[in-house]
Amino acid sequence: MSSFEELLKEFELESLETINNLLEDGSDPDAEYMIEHHVASTDFDVLEKVAIACFKKGYEVTDPEEVETEDGETIFSFDVIVEMELSPEAIMEDVSAILAICESFDVTYDGWGTYFEGDEE
Repeated sequence: MSSFEELLKEFELESLETINNLLEDGSDPDAEYMIEHHVASTDFDVLEKVAIACFKKGYEVTDPEEVETEDGETIFSFDVIVEMELSPEAIMEDVSAILAICESFDVTYDGWGTYFEGDEE
């Protein structure tokens, strides 16, 4: 199994766990969620190319942010935003596509996150 396939399997397990936790906590299964896929690199120029590649694939991308780690290293990151239901299959399609782009530029795909969507009573 290639490292890409291994990473994809890890992200699949994490994705299912995240979705299950959200639903168990009472998040609305029929809501539309803002899924934020996290991408990071120490090289801003390369990260910019990744953002352009994601944009060309039809994804919405956020402006890059600069963060300094505890060790003093500077990391640049942006999010790929997709609005959708909590569909494991659809989320994994995006994970696979974004991970492939990240791998081709040798940058870090750091998983995805979203927010709880409850009843607005």
